[in-house]
Amino acid sequence: MSWSWEYEPDQASVVGGAPEAFVARVEIAFAEIVHAAEALYLDGTLYEGPNPRAGTAYVDDGMFVYLIVVRSERVYILQTTYLPAH
Repeated sequence: MSWSWEYEPDQASVVGGAPEAFVARVEIAFAEIVHAAEALYLDGTLYEGPNPRAGTAYVDDGMFVYLIVVRSERVYILQTTYLPAH
């Protein structure tokens, strides 16, 4: 199995019309979280401990909430919040 990520439940629901530049920043930061999870849990399918708690990460103009499911080797974006500078 290989680590990957996805929007939960789907991109339209999670991103909700945020600008493309913001979505791109979220996806770049999210890819880094996936790489970190992959390095921390070398074979997630064999992991027997509890999953980490949901996390929050910040990018320019907003934030996102994510969840790592180790045994599935998946990281999910659960929510994004676009906060444009005034």
